Amino acid sequence: MRSGPAGSGPGSRPIAVAITGGIGAGKSTALASFRRHGAATVSSDEIVHHLLHNDPDVRKALVERLGEEILGPDGLPDRERIAVRVFKDRAALDFLEKLLHPLVSREYLAWREQLAALPEPPCVCVTEVPLLYEVGADERFDKVVVVTAPAKLREARRGGRKDDRESRLLPDREKARRADFVYVNTGTPEELDAWVAGVMATLTEDRSTEASSEAAGGSASSNV
Repeated sequence: MRSGPAGSGPGSRPIAVAITGGIGAGKSTALASFRRHGAATVSSDEIVHHLLHNDPDVRKALVERLGEEILGPDGLPDRERIAVRVFKDRAALDFLEKLLHPLVSREYLAWREQLAALPEPPCVCVTEVPLLYEVGADERFDKVVVVTAPAKLREARRGGRKDDRESRLLPDREKARRADFVYVNTGTPEELDAWVAGVMATLTEDRSTEASSEAAGGSASSNV
């Protein structure tokens, strides 16, 4: 869903792109490639890290629900301790996601508005959203990129570790059906990077076409 003009120039909003896919598919690698090819990027992990370390309300809610055992030596919520606490505890995991997801969305949207306010906004801004379709967040983005890979390969990339979160995710086939761009990440990082370069070229070309059309329309109206 597009909520405003995306383009360069003061007040223009960058094309908002979300990367999603299974655990171990290569979302973070794809995000780094988008950054390398000129997109503004922010990761969900970066936003969560910021919230855990800087939002006292988040700290209070976590301690009240999960206990002080989730605090590190510095008195701040520790991600590894939180992960241990919610492991195999579905209710605790649901609490954690319901607490953090709205806040992550708030921070992301604020970041996007800050980009749009720049004198020369980037053409494209990208973030990775693991539960994009599962929480209905796809409506906040102009384009969706799905990165997928066979289950055995994704497990190998995680060091052979099983991840119970997989059972809660939408099947890759359904994600791919709903996405604008799909990459099956069974090759090298260089191949993924080349594919991302192609996606960026498509997005910037689309934006240039839109800008030209808007300019032509404005010129025609002024001559009426």
